[in-house]
Amino acid sequence: MAKKKNPHIGQSFDEFLDEQGLLEEAELRALKEMLADQIRQAMSEKNLSKSAMADRMKTSRQQLDRLLNPKVDNVTLATMAKAAKAVGRELQIALV
Repeated sequence: MAKKKNPHIGQSFDEFLDEQGLLEEAELRALKEMLADQIRQAMSEKNLSKSAMADRMKTSRQQLDRLLNPKVDNVTLATMAKAAKAVGRELQIALV
């Protein structure tokens, strides 16, 4: 009896996610997580607590927690830009 060939062998993880219709969501979540990590790192470099960061952003600490949570995907670009400015950085977006 011949063994059935697995159609996923030799396939990249990106190809698998694309085939499952999950690639775009995974890429967007990864981008948000990278931005959140950069904000956290900048906060650490400036010795900013979450409360101090929220004050600089003129928002609540709960809102900052949502921004830093990679599972929350409804953070606006305006909020990300405000967070970047609060740590002395600039948010840059590019189409490539």
